[in-house]
Amino acid sequence: MVSSKHEKSSTFLVSGDKAQVSQNEIREALESSDEDAKVDAMQKAIAAILAGEQFPALFITIVRYVLPSENHLVQKLLLLYLETIEKTDAQGKLLPEMILICQNLRNNLQHPNEYIRGVTLRFLCRIHEEELLEPLVPSVIANLDHRHSYVRKNAVLALTAIYKLPKGELLVPDAPELVERMLQNEQDLSTRRNAFHMLAEHATDKAVTYMFQQIDRVADWGDILQIAVLDLIRKVCRTNPEQKGKYIKIILALLQSRSTAVMYECAVTLVSLSSAPTAVRAAANCFCQLLVSHSDNNVKLIVLDRLQELKDRHHDVMRELLMDVLRALSAPNLDIRKKTLDIALDLIDARNIDEVVGVLKKEAMKTQNRELEKGAEYRQLLVQAIHTCAVRFPDVAASVLHLLCDFLSDTNTASALDVIFFIREIIETNPRLHDTIIERLMDTFPAVRASRVCSCALWIISEYCTRSAEEIATAVDMIKGCLGPLPLFKERGGEEEEEAEAASLPIPIQMAAARPAVLADGSYATQTALPGEGAQVAGALLLGGDFFLGAVIAATLTKLVLRLRDLRDLPPASLHRATADAMACIAAILRLGESGAAAAAGMHPLDADSRDRIAACLRALAGADAGLARVWLHDCRASFATLIADKQQREAAEAKQEKAKSLCQPDELIDFHHLKMRKGLSKVELEDSVASDLARATGLADAASAATNRLNKIVQLTGFSDPIYAEAYVTVHQYDIVLDVNVINRTGDTMQNVSLELATMGDLKLVERPQAHTLAPGAAKSIRANIKVSSTETGAIFGNLVYESTGYADRSVVVLNDIHIDIMDYIVPATCPDVQFRSMWAEFEWENKVAINTSIDQPTDFLQHIIASTNMRCLTPPSALDGDCGFLAANLYARSVFGEDALVNVSVEKLPDGRLGGYIRIRSKTQGIALSLGDKLILKQKG
Repeated sequence: MVSSKHEKSSTFLVSGDKAQVSQNEIREALESSDEDAKVDAMQKAIAAILAGEQFPALFITIVRYVLPSENHLVQKLLLLYLETIEKTDAQGKLLPEMILICQNLRNNLQHPNEYIRGVTLRFLCRIHEEELLEPLVPSVIANLDHRHSYVRKNAVLALTAIYKLPKGELLVPDAPELVERMLQNEQDLSTRRNAFHMLAEHATDKAVTYMFQQIDRVADWGDILQIAVLDLIRKVCRTNPEQKGKYIKIILALLQSRSTAVMYECAVTLVSLSSAPTAVRAAANCFCQLLVSHSDNNVKLIVLDRLQELKDRHHDVMRELLMDVLRALSAPNLDIRKKTLDIALDLIDARNIDEVVGVLKKEAMKTQNRELEKGAEYRQLLVQAIHTCAVRFPDVAASVLHLLCDFLSDTNTASALDVIFFIREIIETNPRLHDTIIERLMDTFPAVRASRVCSCALWIISEYCTRSAEEIATAVDMIKGCLGPLPLFKERGGEEEEEAEAASLPIPIQMAAARPAVLADGSYATQTALPGEGAQVAGALLLGGDFFLGAVIAATLTKLVLRLRDLRDLPPASLHRATADAMACIAAILRLGESGAAAAAGMHPLDADSRDRIAACLRALAGADAGLARVWLHDCRASFATLIADKQQREAAEAKQEKAKSLCQPDELIDFHHLKMRKGLSKVELEDSVASDLARATGLADAASAATNRLNKIVQLTGFSDPIYAEAYVTVHQYDIVLDVNVINRTGDTMQNVSLELATMGDLKLVERPQAHTLAPGAAKSIRANIKVSSTETGAIFGNLVYESTGYADRSVVVLNDIHIDIMDYIVPATCPDVQFRSMWAEFEWENKVAINTSIDQPTDFLQHIIASTNMRCLTPPSALDGDCGFLAANLYARSVFGEDALVNVSVEKLPDGRLGGYIRIRSKTQGIALSLGDKLILKQKG
C-alpha cells in the first residue's frame, strides 16, 4: 500500500520487497539501448517511489532516454511513472519540467496506433493539474470521432475526468453537448455506457431526455448500459422523490432482462424506491429466481442477505414467498443451506407450517444418501430446524416423530443427540404425544449406537413410563433384552483356566470382540462387535467398558421398579420378582466392572462415581425409604421441567428485547423546541437541551465518544527524556491495524530522514514502509503505518526511530516500546448448542489452565467479572447458577472475527478461609487464542 503522501497522486498499488534499489543502477539501465533493461528499471523506479523513495534527478534521464522509445510496454510504464511522481511544488504550482512531457502526450494522443492513444487517454483520467491538461483538450475532443471504439470510449472517460476538475467547465465548456451529440450515433456498447454515465453525472436532464427518447428500446440495450440507466433512476429519484412513479415502468421492464446483474440491480432499485407490497413482492420474486438460476455460491449468499433485509422490513410480504426461498436448499453449499433455514424459520406461521415441515422432511430423507456431500452436517441442520418448528407449533410434532426417531441410530452422534434432545423436550411440553413417543422410542432403542444417546433415551423411558404396569414391564423387558443374558461374563475354571494360563492368554470373557477397521482417511480404528445372535449395540457398549452407561441402566431399572411399587397394582410376589430381576441385572453390571478378568481383557476399569451410583441403586431397591423414593421419582423430573421453563422464558425475553430494539413506541414524545414555553424552562436548561439535540443530529456526540475511546488506545513508545518523543494511536479494524504515530522533535537541532522502522511478530504483516520526514526543532509529525492481521494469534509490534541530526555523521536510533495486540478487539460473544460445545471441547487440542487468584470473595461475582473481562457469553443457564453452595461451574464461549472458537470453563469454589480457589480452563483450535486469553485472565482476574 502506498503512503498517505502518495495516496493523493497515485491510484494504483504495487507489492514489492523492501530491498534497497540504487538510483545509479536505474539510471544506467535507462541509458542503455536494451529495451528489457529499461522495462525492469522503470518497474523498480515506480515501486521505489511508491515505497517512499525520492529520485528527483531521475526525471531528466527518463525524458531523454525513455520518451523516444517505441516499445509499447515502456510507454505504458512511462505513464505509470508520470502518474506516480509529484507534479507540483509545495505551493501547488506545476513544476517547470512537467512542460517537457506535454508535447509527448500530445503526440501520443495523435499516434497512429490506437493502443497508444487509448492508454494515454486512460492516463489523463488520473491527472488533476489543469495547466498540464489545457493544451491537450483539443486532441482529446478530436479522439471522440476516432474510427476505433477503444479510443472513443477512453476519450469519453478522459473528457469526463477533465470536466470534473474545479476549472473543468472553463477547459471544456461544451463537454455535455459533445457527448450528447456523440451518443446519438454511437453503436459500441462500452462507449455508449461511458457517454451516458457522463451525462447522468454532469447533465442529468440530457441523460433523462435521451432515456425517454429510447424508452421502447431500453429492454434491448446491453447489460452495462442498463445498469447505468438504473444508476440514473436512483439518482433522479433521490433528488426528486415525486418523480418515482414514471420510472417504475422502466424498472419493471428491466426486471425481465436476461442478465442476472441487471435483474439484481433492478430488484435493489425497486426496493429502494418503493415500499408498496407489489414492488416488494416483485423484487423478492426476482431474488428468489436468482437463488435458483445462478450457479455462483457467492451470488447466492449476497441474494440471501438481501432477502434477510426484506424479511426484517416487510415480514408479511416475505411470508408469502417462503416456499420459493426454501428452493435454495437444493444448493450443495452448507452455508447457503444454513442461511436459507435461518430466513425460513423466521417466516413460519400456522398457515405454512405444514408445507415447511413437509419440505424439511423430504430434505432429511435425501440426507440418508451416503453420496451427498456433508450429508451428516446438513442432516443436523435439518433436525435442529424441525426441532424449532415442533417447539413453536406442537401440532406438527406428531408428524415428524417417526422420521426423527429413525435418525437415533445415525452414525453422526451430534445429529442423533439433537433428535433425542428434541424428543426429551417435546415429551415434557406436549403430554398428548406421551404414548406415541414412548412406543416409538422403545421400538428404536435397540438400534441406537451412541452411548450418550442411549443414556438420554433411558432417562426419558425411566421418567415418562408412568401410565400402567404393562408399560413399565415392557420397558424393563426391553432393557433386559438389550443387556443380554446374565451373567455378563463367564469365568472359566479348572482345565480351561490352566490351558489359558499355559497359553499366556487372559481369561476369556463373553464380551465385545475388537477388530481393526480402515477409516475414510486411511487410518486404522478399532470397532467393537458383540458375538452371538441377537446382541444389541447397548450391550456391546457396556461390555466394551462404558460403565457410565451401566450406571444409567442401573438408575433406569431402579426408577421403573420404584414406579411399579408406587402404582400398587401388582401383587407382592410379582413386585418382589421384578425387584429381584432388576437387582440381578445391576449386580451383574457391578460384578463385570470389578472383575479382574475384565481388566485383563483390556476393558476400561469401573470408575468410582459409577460404582457409587450403582451401589445407591441397590440400596434404593433393597430399602423402603419414602423420602428416597420421592427423590428418585419426582425431583429429577421437576428439575428438568424447571430447566425447560427457564429456557423458554429466556428465549421469550431475548426475542422481546430484540424486537424492542427495532421498534419505536407510537406514544413516544417529540420535542419541538420552538413550540416550548420559555417560562417553563430556564435559559440555561433550554440552551443545554438545544445543544444536546444539535450534537446528536450532527454526530458530534458520537464523535466525542469516539475521541474518548481513541484516547484509551494511546501507547507511549518513547520516554520524555528521549530526543524524539513518540506515541501511537492504535486503531483496530477487523482485518487490519492502523498506527498513527505522533513524533515530536524535543531537541534544538533539525532532524533529517526521520524514519519509523517497524517489525512484527505473530500473524501480523507490515503492509508498507513509512516515508522518511524532516523535523525542525520542536516540530511534530504524524506517521501512519498499516498492519494486516490474519488471525488472533499472539502478536506484537516493535521497532525503532532512526534519524540524522545536523553536526553528527552517524545515524541515531531510538528504540520503541513494544505494542501488544489485545485479543479482546477480535473476539465477540457468541452462542452454540451444548452438544456442539462439548464436541469442540473434546476435539480442540490446545488448553491453557489458569489458577484462580483473585480478591473477589463471591463465586457469582467472580464469574460476572470474568465474562466482562473476556468479552464472552455464558452458556450455562442462570437457573443453574442460582443458590449459594460455595461452588460454581460455568461454560463461556466466544468467536473471533476470523471464525475461530474460544471455549472457557470456570470452576471456582469458596475455600474455608473465605478466598476463592479453582481453575479456569481455556481450549481453542489454535495456540494463540488459548495463550492470549490466559494472559488476559491472569491480568484481569484479580478485579
